[in-house]
Amino acid sequence: MENETVKSFDEIMQEILVMVEEKEYVKARDLLLKNNEVDIAEILEEILEELDVDAAIIMFRMLPKDVSVEVFSYLPSEDQVDIISGITEREISYIIEELDFDDKIDVLEELPANVVDKILEKTTKEERRLINTFLNYPENSAGSLMTPDYISLRDNMTVGEALAHIKKEGMDSETVYTCYVKEEGRKLEGIVSLRSLVIHDDNMKVSELMSTDYVYVNVYDDQEEVSEAFKKYGFLAIPVVDSEHRLVGIITVDDILDVIEEETTEDIERMAGVMDGSDTEYLDMGVFRHAKNRLPWLILLSVSLMITGSIIEQFEATLQQVVALTFYLPLLMGTGGNTGTQAATLIIRGLSLGDIELKDTLKVFWKEFRVSIILGIVLSAFNFAKIMLIDRESVQIAITVCASMMAVVIFAKLIGGMLPMLAKRLGIDPALMATPMISSLTDMVSSFVYLLMATAVLGISL
Repeated sequence: MENETVKSFDEIMQEILVMVEEKEYVKARDLLLKNNEVDIAEILEEILEELDVDAAIIMFRMLPKDVSVEVFSYLPSEDQVDIISGITEREISYIIEELDFDDKIDVLEELPANVVDKILEKTTKEERRLINTFLNYPENSAGSLMTPDYISLRDNMTVGEALAHIKKEGMDSETVYTCYVKEEGRKLEGIVSLRSLVIHDDNMKVSELMSTDYVYVNVYDDQEEVSEAFKKYGFLAIPVVDSEHRLVGIITVDDILDVIEEETTEDIERMAGVMDGSDTEYLDMGVFRHAKNRLPWLILLSVSLMITGSIIEQFEATLQQVVALTFYLPLLMGTGGNTGTQAATLIIRGLSLGDIELKDTLKVFWKEFRVSIILGIVLSAFNFAKIMLIDRESVQIAITVCASMMAVVIFAKLIGGMLPMLAKRLGIDPALMATPMISSLTDMVSSFVYLLMATAVLGISL
């Protein structure tokens, strides 16, 4: 017993995998049930990946019904489809019926149309209408994220009546910490916290306690706007209203965490020049899909490098006369790309978090300009010493390289800071203006400035 307590989760997972592989399903189930539902879902994912779908389905079926529903809700959508495809319609109906409404919608969105039709046939007319309404909301909108399971109150209720209503409806609600007060016609009138209801006298009216100054989102708002609202206000739930300000659902923080992860992943991919809008995991995506996602930016970069090559070709006579100039070209291009990418990354992140806004454009320009001056001076001084003392080149070449570096660093910092701001103003995702774009521009400018500077300082004719 003492040994079990010191086992890590990974060790337990491996032990279960071995049991399942050796078809010791009862032992595997007993050990599996010693974990919480989130961990069980992760172990099932591993069984699916390391063994096969049949083994995962066997283990899933051996779980108690209430546990299986919870576990199912934590599985990735592709694994949910694998499980659904291997169990009976009766088992599917039970899972769908027991899932929280927002999880139910997520699952139905991923299932084949014929399976969804069979499930809907077994639901009540009212629930079928509600499901169809939710399924018709645009993907990635607030409507596609929300749940209709919330506590609603009337303003003329007393605190005692409200608490009795919460006790009655609370088990079927997504959250009880915030209750929503509706007028006639389902219009949202205000919100009241459970804490406020609990600490006040039972005879007080809900209208005396509710707040009419509340944050809400529209059913058609983009999920990124919704995630910004959660990050800004730190709420556990936000109400969702339609165009007539009728309350149609709420979005809870656990659902928005998935959205934040998706948006962050999307930004990182775009900053790396990977054009992929799906949420498919790296190992689950096919080789050709990976290639397709990466190819557009690589072609664009190839074109930009062709332009850079043409610039260098125009200065061929300069390079032939002073061969040493060639050695420092990669240094300048690399420095320009690195300094520009640093600026772009900070600005893109600031825009994403709301720390930087479009009105701050001039502030960003001025700050990046001052930073570039400091960096340019330090880097130029460092390289001047290296060229003179280690490379033993002439003063003219050292001045050419260092003056070019100063100009390149200033340009790269300013372009890295301004391009994301410009993209934001044009309604383009600022993440697109990151590494690939900055590197392309700075490579072209670095080579042009350096070779032009060389002709001027060294007095070489083109």
